[in-house]
Amino acid sequence: MPKTAEKRAKTESGATVTFKPKAVVAKLLASLPERSRVVLESRFGLGKSTERQTLESIGQRYGITRERVRQIENHALAGVRKSPSFGEAKEAFDELERIIGGLGGIVCEDDLLEFITKDEKMQNYIYFLLVLGDPFKYRKEDDEARRCWYVDPKLASQVEQALQRLYSGLGDDELIPESEMVDRFLKELKDINDKYRNEEVIRRWLSISKRVGKNPLGEWGQAHSPNVKTKGVRDYAYLAVKKHGSPLHFTEVARMIEKMFDRSAHVATTHNELIKDPRFVLVGRGMYALKEWGYTAGVVRDVIRQVLRENGPLTRQQVIEKVLKERHVKPGTIIVNLQNQKYFKKDREGKWALVQ
Repeated sequence: MPKTAEKRAKTESGATVTFKPKAVVAKLLASLPERSRVVLESRFGLGKSTERQTLESIGQRYGITRERVRQIENHALAGVRKSPSFGEAKEAFDELERIIGGLGGIVCEDDLLEFITKDEKMQNYIYFLLVLGDPFKYRKEDDEARRCWYVDPKLASQVEQALQRLYSGLGDDELIPESEMVDRFLKELKDINDKYRNEEVIRRWLSISKRVGKNPLGEWGQAHSPNVKTKGVRDYAYLAVKKHGSPLHFTEVARMIEKMFDRSAHVATTHNELIKDPRFVLVGRGMYALKEWGYTAGVVRDVIRQVLRENGPLTRQQVIEKVLKERHVKPGTIIVNLQNQKYFKKDREGKWALVQ
């Protein structure tokens, strides 16, 4: 194709391909009987409407069963593949194959179509060519992975198995930075060709899995975890406090949610969610920390009991120092609780211990 024609094709379609998808598809369909052509146009959104119609809706138009429509569709596709125009479209198929290879050899359908063109109509033409072309194979969407296109079945299998192992190695609530996620995934891809060992391809492969995901802070974990799949204020609060790295007052948590995630967070609502969520521990007046940081749940008295249970008898100052690591309270509050004779007593050495 001359350079001027290439430039015109990109301008008209908004695509990265050098051929004209609409023209290629029109030529491929030209040899079909009218009904077969219309069925394919309807099924793939190649006509005036971009909507891909169902077998049922097409069957109702012609007064035939959905199974009969399926037969017509399959027969029409087979007819196109046997036509001279199919061989003439080899350059277009070769170019699509090169694009898939350049994107990592296996790529999610949405990502592939979006990369080639943002025009929905043109995406339908590209999709039709993928379905029609001999080299192209797809993985059906299921609970584990998104719908993908590939050329090399061995590569596709290697990537899918590596994704499964990667998921199995993640803890239920584990969150890791993207750089570490990429490193872990690379370790699972032991025999993969070196040309695919770059972060862009790895991130694209990670997006195939429905079982691993990334939260709004760019941290990776199991996709179903509330730490990744944020559903409400409490999940955003968790990410905000975790990002801050130390206890926060609930008013500050609300402000951080609005600043970090650009979403409304009413102070009272935020406080209520922090109270109800077991991931948080109240460590002072309105101050919340994450339980995973090692904070003990309960009131000051409960914290003192836990400290003495773990360390044995302690002086008053030692008790105060250890409790202050767990609670943002005044030393006097700790002393008042320590004098509760129902729970605590002084031993002969003047140290505080638990009442048995």
